[in-house]
Amino acid sequence: MAYRWTNDLKERDVTDEGLWLNRRQLIAGAGAGLGLATFGLPVKADALEPTSWEAITSYNNYYEFGTGKDDPARNAHTLTTKPWTVKIDGLVDKPGDYDLDDILSKMTIEERIYRFRCVEAWSMVVPWNGFELADLLDMAGVQSGAKYVAFQTANRPDEMPGLAYPVLDWPYVEGLRLDEAMHPLTMMATGIYGKDIPNQNGAPMRLVVPWKYGFKSIKSIVRITLTADEPPTSWNKANAREYGFYSNVNPQVDHPRWSQASERVIGSGLFAKRQETLMFNGYADEVAGLYDGMDLTKFY
Repeated sequence: MAYRWTNDLKERDVTDEGLWLNRRQLIAGAGAGLGLATFGLPVKADALEPTSWEAITSYNNYYEFGTGKDDPARNAHTLTTKPWTVKIDGLVDKPGDYDLDDILSKMTIEERIYRFRCVEAWSMVVPWNGFELADLLDMAGVQSGAKYVAFQTANRPDEMPGLAYPVLDWPYVEGLRLDEAMHPLTMMATGIYGKDIPNQNGAPMRLVVPWKYGFKSIKSIVRITLTADEPPTSWNKANAREYGFYSNVNPQVDHPRWSQASERVIGSGLFAKRQETLMFNGYADEVAGLYDGMDLTKFY
């Protein structure tokens, strides 16, 4: 790991949405032009205008609750999120079933503003609350043979009506290379705008990998497994030609059925001009080195 995010914020520093909107200096993954070059220092977030709470919580992809953008907000209230247990297993020193409240008692919750780019070529700016995934993996003790991290979403047909339809091979699974998982930008989100994360956004805990397309940021995680081999991922299993394992935001590599060169900003209005998509979603300074020497048209 090249560096660690240095943070002074404690849970008591998390603010509600109204206060937050007036607070212009935050610990932020600020993206293009700001980046994280100033690790350890508060970074001004003025360049990123957060998407509204209403848009973030009502425009979602979460097929376990339906394939329409408004289905998750309408149906996800059925998901029981307390108590919640996360199994951590595989190549770790301390495998087991971890109660989420116990996990959170050991983590430092902080605020970060991240760009969010969907593979469908729309985007948001989301003020997440959460902690670095690296801290959770360190707690479990990563063994030397581990090279990848696999994730699994909850699979509860009685609470997730979308599971009745074979849209994907349920349960939803995702994966990262270990160095991607340990990168300081990679976080486990438990809130938005200082509030508990809504069910439709992946309660009670989800992954956030801001330089990758949104479907990599798996929701409602119940299992994390350290592996030696590249794990299967849901969209890659469904259509490997369209959804690669890496799925890094890359305006130079189009999806087979549409361009990735630009994006529609949610909340900017029906007639707003599309904006140019940034390499690695604006986080190239921080993460491009992870892929040195790789052909990104092959490892997409």
